[in-house]
Amino acid sequence: MTGTETVRNLRPSTHLSSICPTDPLVTTDDPPFRGENVSGESPDPEPDAVVDGVTVQDDVELERTIGLTGGLAIGIGTMIGAGIFVFPGLAAGNAGPAAALSFLIGGVIAMLVALPASELATAMPRSGGGYFFVSRSMGSAYGAVVGLGLWLGLVFAASFYLVGLGHYAGAVLAEIGIAVPVSPVIPLALLFAVGLTGLSIAGTENTANIQNVVVGVLLVVLTLFLSYGSLDALGVFGREAIPEAFFPRGYLPVFTTAALVFTSYLGFAQVATVAGDIKDPSRNLPLAMVGSVIVVTISYVGTIFVVTSAFGAAHLATLGETAIVEVAREYLGWPGAVAILFAGLLATFSSANASILSASRTVYALSRDAMLPEKASEINLRYGTPHVALLSAGGPILLLVATGRVAVLAEVASFLHLVMYGLIGVAVIVLRRRNPSWYEPKYRMPGVPALPAAGALASFGLIAFMQPASIAIGLVVVVVSYVWYRYYAGDVRLKGDF
Repeated sequence: MTGTETVRNLRPSTHLSSICPTDPLVTTDDPPFRGENVSGESPDPEPDAVVDGVTVQDDVELERTIGLTGGLAIGIGTMIGAGIFVFPGLAAGNAGPAAALSFLIGGVIAMLVALPASELATAMPRSGGGYFFVSRSMGSAYGAVVGLGLWLGLVFAASFYLVGLGHYAGAVLAEIGIAVPVSPVIPLALLFAVGLTGLSIAGTENTANIQNVVVGVLLVVLTLFLSYGSLDALGVFGREAIPEAFFPRGYLPVFTTAALVFTSYLGFAQVATVAGDIKDPSRNLPLAMVGSVIVVTISYVGTIFVVTSAFGAAHLATLGETAIVEVAREYLGWPGAVAILFAGLLATFSSANASILSASRTVYALSRDAMLPEKASEINLRYGTPHVALLSAGGPILLLVATGRVAVLAEVASFLHLVMYGLIGVAVIVLRRRNPSWYEPKYRMPGVPALPAAGALASFGLIAFMQPASIAIGLVVVVVSYVWYRYYAGDVRLKGDF
């Protein structure tokens, strides 16, 4: 067998298809992995061994190559894009300077979800993240809705980031005076989509190394910009900040804006999605998730303070998605504008990279659990990566990017993530009450059940502030996911022994 050949995961030879397909919640320890899908495939057994370096499954190693720095880079890299480079003008136009409070609300909700997610991740450090947590604690039906929704949500989000990457690349060309006869947005986005998918197939270590470099450079640029802007806003350089009311449009826009910008906080959960690739997961997973939320929240609040001090909310609203570029131009002239455009390239690149990797790991986990065809969980022996799962993420992304119309789908991605976040909080409460023998997290969050319940209620509640069209599309995805589960894997039972 050559290094480029793939292997199929072996399935158990015994199938117990008489288990109740509805998989109701019970209060006792559940028997492990039962049932089969319409193709006659049963869920894989859990890995034979999980150590710091590798996950061993049927003598095939899915290599763990992402350390704490890589985990932080995935979380920060996925989140730092839209909140810094897309939303400041839109958020300030909606809520004025109080948009900083909107970002803070989003950060608090993200932290309330990061804590239970960290506990679940240390108990179940496997690829699949929220899908794996929910399916093992609440059952196959809940898991299918979360898993399929997460896959599609990440595909939509990656497409949005890639189109944004194309826009920033085109803006850079225009800024430096390079004329292009046709719009370069979609061709560049497609090129990056193919390139990032190929890099992920070649190994997560490659993508993690790139992610580390990209996020490192991005943080340096943003730190310099925000430091200068904050000092300027405080009058150190003689400029007077533009005075205006903190709540110019009242209090309600603060919450509607929080719902709008929460898309910026989707990244921390991506770390749990690639838990099967994280070294020393009991230590690195909680640190990566909580740390990324803290770093990004500080960056977002600081950005709103700087941009509203420079121009005022009303003027920022007229600048739309390029507001941050114009603020940099105001402070530092043409070099500042180009530097922020370059940083925008890095941010959208980083977000797309992390989303593609996480989407593929979700497909891999769904396939291993017989929720999707077995083919999707094949591992490439040469690179140790689930190449079919990666292609199942990259392929739909190419189609969506080619349309160039993914703005609404990006908000749907936020909807689907909030559903998962709410169920993660419920999952911790369920597992603490059931206390199954296999549930032994190395990190236990404080304040159970109050804090996870607060996170769940806040996640579900924020959905109410979204646009009706986004809510409707999100509900359709949830219903279709459940119908697929009933048709394809209705007899599969996942809740139980881990």
